[in-house]
Amino acid sequence: MSRSPLSRFSIGAATAAAIAIVTFAAAPLFAAEEAVVIPAPAMDVESSTGMQTAVLAGGCFWGVQGVFQHTAGVANAVSGYAGGDKSTANYDAISSGTTGHAEAVEIKYDPKQISYGKLLQIYFSVAHDPTQLNRQGPDSGTQYRSEIFATTAEQQKIAEAYVAQLNAAKVYPKPIVTKISPLKAFYAAEAYHQDYLTLHPNQPYIVVNDLPKIAALKKLFAPNYIEKPTLVSGSKLTSN
Repeated sequence: MSRSPLSRFSIGAATAAAIAIVTFAAAPLFAAEEAVVIPAPAMDVESSTGMQTAVLAGGCFWGVQGVFQHTAGVANAVSGYAGGDKSTANYDAISSGTTGHAEAVEIKYDPKQISYGKLLQIYFSVAHDPTQLNRQGPDSGTQYRSEIFATTAEQQKIAEAYVAQLNAAKVYPKPIVTKISPLKAFYAAEAYHQDYLTLHPNQPYIVVNDLPKIAALKKLFAPNYIEKPTLVSGSKLTSN
């Protein structure tokens, strides 16, 4: 199921607020996944130099992108598609849930400021609920699955170890269903999907599902939080 047309277009603040109130009252399922306090990974990627890349999928890319755009050390976070072919790397096609793609975010980060393990901790804690299979909140379908696309063998090893660690610690009421796969390619999404949370803060979908993630990031990861988001706007989008 794709996001409703209501979530796709900008509307006035007053209208958005009214709809959001109705949404909260009439549809409790349309709410952000609750943030969970979790331990840091016991293993992390060894220190490295130069910009690094992580690709993470956790439901609607608007919120995941927004979280990492407010994360210190992230130089760029681009919404896009991973897991399928280039020919189907577009929103209309992936909305069918049959392309193999997941809505994902490519994160370029400085390992001197933030580690891969810390990115994973934020991903599992506030960016999405890793126990939901092929859905997040109001969105359902394989395109909304939880998946880590490792860009190196070391990333894959760290991610697998962290999932095992979190499951063993039983920090969630249900097992983690996050897939971990080698990244084959990442394709940037259409321009109108970029910086969506920042550009449409009054949209009911954003208000209900995504802004609480930013608030949780600020509360639980204060040292890693930046108030001004690092936006895609002005940067050239590239696909592998």
